[in-house]
Amino acid sequence: MRTLWFTLRKSELLAPKIPTTTMRLTPSISSAILDFNLANFVRDIRDPEHPYSLEQLSVLSEESITVDDKLGRILITFTPTIQHCSMATVIGLCLRVKLKHCFPPHYKVDIKVSPGSHADEESVNKQLNDKERVAAAMENPNLRQLVDECLYSNEL
Repeated sequence: MRTLWFTLRKSELLAPKIPTTTMRLTPSISSAILDFNLANFVRDIRDPEHPYSLEQLSVLSEESITVDDKLGRILITFTPTIQHCSMATVIGLCLRVKLKHCFPPHYKVDIKVSPGSHADEESVNKQLNDKERVAAAMENPNLRQLVDECLYSNEL
């Protein structure tokens, strides 16, 4: 896999798609370069239940992604398509796995559902931000396959 050095700005949300297979940041990149548009990294993740991307379903938007370089934190807030969405945790896992492969490990990633957008908001948020639960979920071969299909279906 090649390492691609680039800088993207938040205003480029609707910019032409950049193939995600070439986008991997290395820890040596200065934090100033991380002022890019995260939406380009996660825009093509496929919804687990629909043949559309999260961007097409308005699950993610530019406003739902926040980067704080000083604190080394990334916050992604997503809105499930329905309040009782059974795949909200899978969508969150997809986001976490995708970002894990794209960012230096010193960044803390928080993934949450938008306030009031899910019936079990507190439970989903707790699952998505608990390292042990995420690790256990990714050890499940069926769940791992579903996450991989959502992440890589557009790249095949």
